[in-house]
Amino acid sequence: MREQRRASKTQTTPQAAARRAAPPTGVAALQQRAGNAAVTRWVQRQAGALNEHYAAKPTEHPEWGTYQKLTKAAGIPRAEAEDAWQLLLGGIDSQGALNDEAAARTSDRQEQREIRATNTWYQEFVKLMTKHLEISTPTMALWAGGIEVNDYAHEKGHTPLAQTRIGSVLNVLELHPDWKLTGPMWSILSKAFVSLATGPVHIFVRAYAPDSILIRLEVPELRLVQRLNPDVQLIWHPVYTGPDGRTSEISENCELVDNAEYDKRDTCVSTLIRYLRFFHDTCVSTLIRYLRFFHDASNAQAAPAHKSMEQLLVANGHKDGV
Repeated sequence: MREQRRASKTQTTPQAAARRAAPPTGVAALQQRAGNAAVTRWVQRQAGALNEHYAAKPTEHPEWGTYQKLTKAAGIPRAEAEDAWQLLLGGIDSQGALNDEAAARTSDRQEQREIRATNTWYQEFVKLMTKHLEISTPTMALWAGGIEVNDYAHEKGHTPLAQTRIGSVLNVLELHPDWKLTGPMWSILSKAFVSLATGPVHIFVRAYAPDSILIRLEVPELRLVQRLNPDVQLIWHPVYTGPDGRTSEISENCELVDNAEYDKRDTCVSTLIRYLRFFHDTCVSTLIRYLRFFHDASNAQAAPAHKSMEQLLVANGHKDGV
C-alpha cells in the first residue's frame, strides 16, 4: 500500500503535464512581461472606474476581432499578437494612475510627459513589437499637419509609422476614446520607430507646432541617432493642400511644386509660413494680414472678424497664425 502511494506521487497525469507545459496567460502572462509592480497597480484598480478598459477580459474588447484579422494580415505571429494585445489593454488600464501622478507631482509639461511615458505595459508592448516597426521602403518618413500628410508621404515612396506592420494595425483601431490614455503609447512607439533610422529621413510639414510629437520628441531623437550614424540625414518638405485636395510642396520662391527639399528645419518652416501668409488665397491673406497686424483691439466692429479669423487658423492646424 505504501509503495502504491509513493508511486502515485511520482506519476504525472497527461492533464497535469499539459497544465505545466502551457504558457502563462492572463495576469500571469502580464506579470511575466510587465513586472510585479505593474500588475499590482492593475489589480488595485479593478474596482475603480477603469474596469471597462477590458484588461481583465481582453477578448471582450469590441476591437478584438478586428485586431486579430489585422495582425494576421500584417504577418504578426498569433502568439506575439495576443501578448501584445494584453499589454496594450494593461497599459490603458494603468495609464490613468500615471496621469494623476504626473499632475500631482509637477506642473512642468515636459516632466509630466516623462512620468506618463513610464507606463511599463506600453514599454513592454513596444519592445515586443519593435521588429514589426521595420520600414518597407528605403527611406523613413515623419510628418505633421493631419493624416493626409501621412498618406502623401507614403505615396511619395517613404514609410511613415502608420505604414509599418504594427502601425498599420494600430492606426485603424479605437483602443479607447480618451487620447490621454492611449497617447503615451504612441509617444513611446514613435520614439522607438525613429531610433531605427539608418539613412535619410524625409519630414513633411503642413502645419508647424513646437509642441507636436514631431518637433518635441521625434526630431530630438533623430538628432541623437544622427550623432551615432552620419548616414541619417533629415530632409524637410513644406507642404500645402489646395482647395482641390491636391497636396504639393513649396519651393523657396513660394511656388507649388512636386518636390521641394530643405536640409534645415528653420528654412522649411519659414517657407511654409511665407506661403501661408502671403499666397494662401490673396484676398483672404490680405484680410488676415491686416486683421492680425493692424487690428485695433478697441474696435468693437472689427473684433468679431478678428476672432473668427484666429479660430479658423487654429482649426486648420496653423497654431499662433503659423
